[in-house]
Amino acid sequence: MLPKKITFLLIMVLTITNNSFSQEQLITPNYLGVELRSVIEAVSSITGKNFIIDPRVRAEVTLLSSTPMSTDAFYEAFLSLLQVHGFVAVQAGEIIKIVPDSSSRQYPGYPNLEGAANDDIVTQVIKIQNISAAQLVPILRPLIPQYGHLAAHSGSNMLIISDRANNVDRILNIIQRIDQSDDSDIEIVNLNYASAAEIVRVLTVLAKAPRPDGSASQISLVADTRTNSVLIGGEQNGRLKIRALIAHLDTSLEEGDSTRVRYLRYADAEELAGKLLQHFSQQNRGSTNNSLSGSNENINVWADKQTNAIIVNAPPKMMRSLMGIVDQLDIRRLQVLVEAIIVEIVADRTSELGVTWATDGSNSDNVVGVTNFPSMGSGVVQLAAINNNNNINVNPTALINEGMSIGVGKITKEGTSFAAILNALEGIADTNIISTPSIVTTDNEEASLNVGQEVPFVTGSFSNTGSTGGAINPFQTIQREQVGVNLTITPQINEGDSILLKISQEISNISQSATGAVDLITNERTIDTTVIVDDGDILVLGGLLEDQLRESNQRVPILGSIPIIGTLFKSKKTAKVKTNLMVFIRPKILESPEQATYETNKKYNYIRDLQIEENKNKQLRKLRGQDIIGNTEIPVLPEIEN
Repeated sequence: MLPKKITFLLIMVLTITNNSFSQEQLITPNYLGVELRSVIEAVSSITGKNFIIDPRVRAEVTLLSSTPMSTDAFYEAFLSLLQVHGFVAVQAGEIIKIVPDSSSRQYPGYPNLEGAANDDIVTQVIKIQNISAAQLVPILRPLIPQYGHLAAHSGSNMLIISDRANNVDRILNIIQRIDQSDDSDIEIVNLNYASAAEIVRVLTVLAKAPRPDGSASQISLVADTRTNSVLIGGEQNGRLKIRALIAHLDTSLEEGDSTRVRYLRYADAEELAGKLLQHFSQQNRGSTNNSLSGSNENINVWADKQTNAIIVNAPPKMMRSLMGIVDQLDIRRLQVLVEAIIVEIVADRTSELGVTWATDGSNSDNVVGVTNFPSMGSGVVQLAAINNNNNINVNPTALINEGMSIGVGKITKEGTSFAAILNALEGIADTNIISTPSIVTTDNEEASLNVGQEVPFVTGSFSNTGSTGGAINPFQTIQREQVGVNLTITPQINEGDSILLKISQEISNISQSATGAVDLITNERTIDTTVIVDDGDILVLGGLLEDQLRESNQRVPILGSIPIIGTLFKSKKTAKVKTNLMVFIRPKILESPEQATYETNKKYNYIRDLQIEENKNKQLRKLRGQDIIGNTEIPVLPEIEN
């Protein structure tokens, strides 16, 4: 059996020989499972073209034809065969490079469609006349295969396309249909009677209605309140329809007063009615035009609180001005979410060490030696005083200091008596508090947030212990004070998304150390300031960095300085407190209802996730037998749609 390559060549020779006497050479290719490189060799022999083959070009191909074809048609079939197998022929002068499709964009190919076969790679530069080239890119990109290229050059308004010739030709036809001049223009229509803002509001609703073919209207409407005119942009037919509607609506009202009811969406009806009356009252007093003054006297504005609407009664010439003011005031005001971040880190270290002792001589009730240090609080002297007074109502152990106390001694009626108490204490107290109060308020509206509790403080007391038989009526006066976080803020949104914040923040808590105080001690930190912060940025408002060190060293002169033994004659106390307190603020403008809903849902779902997680932990503890309360699930917030 002959090899595939030899068989293929014999078939080609016989086919060509049979048609050698004809005026035009005809080829009838019949290739079945032939190596692609063998086909390329045959094409090169028949067409006289020179090929360079990429090493990655490998495939078994099949090309069958029942009728003879010309040399040009045979070459076109060969190019289609390459495309089917993911290869492409790129013209490079007198040489044709056969490479994979993925590498074709690296080669220039034909500079245009002239002289290129259908499957040849062509790079075409197209000048766009009437529309933006960048607008065509998303329209045409789905038509470009993965190996092709499509880009727009905005400066020259040109498109650059690299693809097979037949596809480039198809895209050129599409561009020719799209790149057409239109009759779009802008017209200015001056109004004589109607309000431009009101006319645009009505016509915008009509313009948004879809066309019979389902497409959206291309008409744009803008009101110029300064000149009371309407700007119309779009196609000529659409502009003519809008002009006809405006001419119908821009008609004079009947003489005499007219009454209109305007339902407000955002503004407060009572507040707005008062502002309108005040405005026209001041205008009336300041006007020198008698006719204008007389017309202002006929203006009446009142509010309906139940429907949040205003009723306006005014001459027709003044009604338009009134409605224009209402349109500008009845707008949705921006909101501001303000988050305060309070960080407090306190490290408290204390240490105490001291000895107090007393001794008396033989057969003597007088103390002959004693050490007593006030910094240690209760010592031998205080305990001896209770014993000498024979006070049975006082527990001597209540006078022993915190920490470790070791007492030694010997009390006898005869001989020497002595007693000594060693007090030792080391304390560590760390505090790490992070508070993030947040509040939402409307632009230029004050808002306050108070999170804390009321703490009672004793302000006075009285006890009547007069003569025997007298009435005893003791009492105390108590005043309650707020302790916690209090945030009062007024935001003002400026141009450029910067926010002016008037802030009053107070942070207070009950002190854990109240040594020597007759009542509770509160720590208070207050900030009153006005700052400017960009939307979403964090700004430090203030803070405190404090490092305190207190050392107390009491000793008996000379004796307290003796090594080792001197410990019996001295008392040492050290206290170190380090405080780091910082207050930050972060405002965020809520420009739309969607943004406000997003921020709300984020915090809502955070709390809900915590509840769900806690219920899971309770179920886990129940399975382990660690839940002593029983099945007590935490109520969970209902799920909301984001």
